[in-house]
Amino acid sequence: MRETDLYAPVKTLLEGQGYTVKGEIGPADVVAVRGDEPPVIVELKTAFSLSLVHQAIARQTITDSVYVAIPRKSGRAAWTALKNNKALCRRLGLGLITVRLEDGHTEILCDPAPYRPRQNTKRKTRLLREFARLDGDPNTGGSTRRHLVTAYRQDAVKVATHLAAHGPTKASDVAKATGVHNARPIMADDHYGWFARVERGIYTLTKEGRAQNTLRS
Repeated sequence: MRETDLYAPVKTLLEGQGYTVKGEIGPADVVAVRGDEPPVIVELKTAFSLSLVHQAIARQTITDSVYVAIPRKSGRAAWTALKNNKALCRRLGLGLITVRLEDGHTEILCDPAPYRPRQNTKRKTRLLREFARLDGDPNTGGSTRRHLVTAYRQDAVKVATHLAAHGPTKASDVAKATGVHNARPIMADDHYGWFARVERGIYTLTKEGRAQNTLRS
């Protein structure tokens, strides 16, 4: 695969929109002009890369209408990467074109435009809630997420510690004594395998739970 394989399909796409198209003009792979409108620049690459992004950003000093064009690949991983790359292009004000090399089919996934991301209020609220609930700063930034200490785990530890000291206890009493308001669902869901229900509303530690509490001690 070569970058030149992308040129003919991209040229056909732009000519179909009334542009006059020429390749390798100055620093640009493709330049398209239509009347008195600002020029359109397209950078061609066989794969999406940081180098491609750098080139496209540099072309924005010439015109606001800058696209990147890459081959359209198949598969779940390729689809996920394309989705993320589209989001990046939108954030940078770049357009994104894909080319299916088998038949030259082109698709414009986004056009160059100023972009202001919409904040997800639910995710922000969830983030701040987790921040407030987490005791201290138990995790080192950049660590693998597999071994992170979460606020949920800290609450489970508090519940387990209370059960280790007091034996089988009513969920409401555990919640009151530990300040963990969701003690009942933590023990009922038993995400870590630490808790077992003795009878309705009363829980105790499992063998795994006692072992975990011993290790923490």
